[in-house]
Amino acid sequence: MKLLLFDLDDTLLRSDKTISSHTLSVLKQCREKGILIGISTSRSFQNAQTFVGMLSPDVIISSGGALVQDQNQMILCSEFSVCEVRRFLRLVGEICGECEITIDTLGVHYWNKRFDPAFVGANWGESVYSDFSDFSEPALKICVEIPEEAMKDRLVSRFGACDAVRFAGTDWYKFTQPSITKETAITALCNVLGISPTEIAAFGDDLPDIGMLRMCGLGVAMGNALEEVKAAADVVIGSNNTEAIAEYLENTVLWHHNQEV
Repeated sequence: MKLLLFDLDDTLLRSDKTISSHTLSVLKQCREKGILIGISTSRSFQNAQTFVGMLSPDVIISSGGALVQDQNQMILCSEFSVCEVRRFLRLVGEICGECEITIDTLGVHYWNKRFDPAFVGANWGESVYSDFSDFSEPALKICVEIPEEAMKDRLVSRFGACDAVRFAGTDWYKFTQPSITKETAITALCNVLGISPTEIAAFGDDLPDIGMLRMCGLGVAMGNALEEVKAAADVVIGSNNTEAIAEYLENTVLWHHNQEV
């Protein structure tokens, strides 16, 4: 494998939003063998900064695939225009009523949460409060907490083409430009790196990870993953609260690399 690509929440991160020292040590060993390390997350780039600092990843896919970076070089940036964002927010109000909303832009993660978003956790990253009443920035990703799936369906029908995916165990949906997913981000990444998706091992747990696991040469689902995600994977390992990732990499990727050497 030439690239290891990890979802963050409930995959590389334990439930307390930390990465084990064992996992960090094994990832360092992989890098020393010439294997690239990447993040593929639905978080905004800003809200992944704690882990970017810990991992120093070679590549970062953020905002569900809307932003792709290689060593701080922008490879892909797909945004809703200001007019599209305003229209979307208006439709949310008309169809869904008063909802909790977040918006990722290139520079800021906005949130209409009524209390300080920093209280969510130190590892979440900085968010800026906005009531979105006069929002005037392009958006990489919009997330909305919608109480009924039928409302989401009406919103998509009225707004038009977009990629809408629900996050497991929540009423939150992510909305990006049509065909902007983790797998389209991987395609753009491979074109720049000069590698094939078959040379990537991807790790995930949630619905937005399914296409990524199917696309890559090795798709690894966590033991805590949704059943649909497990079904799409080549391998299912232990949960994110164990040393499953470190042990799997030691017993497969590093072992095979050492045998080849």
